[in-house]
Amino acid sequence: MAIHYYPLINKVLQSLKIRDSLGGLEVPDVEAAFVKPFITIAREPGSGGAPIAKAVADKLGFTLINEQIVDDIASSTKQRKEIIKAVDEKHRSRLEDMVHSMLNPEYIDDVKYVTELAKVILAYALKGRVVILGRGANFITPFAKGLHVSITAPTAVRVKRAMDFEGLSEAKAKEVIAKIEAERRLFVKQYFRKEITKSNAYDLTLNTTYFQVNEARDVIVEAFYRKFSRSVRYGAIFKR
Repeated sequence: MAIHYYPLINKVLQSLKIRDSLGGLEVPDVEAAFVKPFITIAREPGSGGAPIAKAVADKLGFTLINEQIVDDIASSTKQRKEIIKAVDEKHRSRLEDMVHSMLNPEYIDDVKYVTELAKVILAYALKGRVVILGRGANFITPFAKGLHVSITAPTAVRVKRAMDFEGLSEAKAKEVIAKIEAERRLFVKQYFRKEITKSNAYDLTLNTTYFQVNEARDVIVEAFYRKFSRSVRYGAIFKR
């Protein structure tokens, strides 16, 4: 079935005031096309979001969508993966875009990146049976059609985890976490005009201080079961 992505993409692009880049194309709303639920997981660095997302996907038999987003954008824009990774989940000023585009012919501007990001995330969400990690996916996809989760933990807990699992010094762990946290927050604010920490942007916000990965997984899976009816839930899990 052919799906027109433009109505939902437009919602994202409006925040950048670049709707005209789509030629003013108007098509009927397509939210009804999301027949199989999906999960989006936002995460603070060091909160355990990535392993929890994988555990949730494995438990439900869903596909974890993370690095595939970079691969797909690289493919659709015919750019090297390294170029896309350099701007993935990072904010950019207009001046930075202009300077980089003049100095680097491979550079991808923010209009093109966000448009392709929206297309890729919507394509996966439309298929259903996926857990999409990060990249503002909860702001791109229809809220009622998926379960939207935020994984968090106090800074001190996240710093200690970075020290324990990444072998970083305390100073370096604080620096890395602060940098990644700021980039993700500003990325969402720039492109979606949203605050990534707002609790009403999610169905569930989970503080992992006292949760192991599998314990957090089970909380999210139970929330998924509660948000979607039995018929929708079983359709998502068992239909191919």
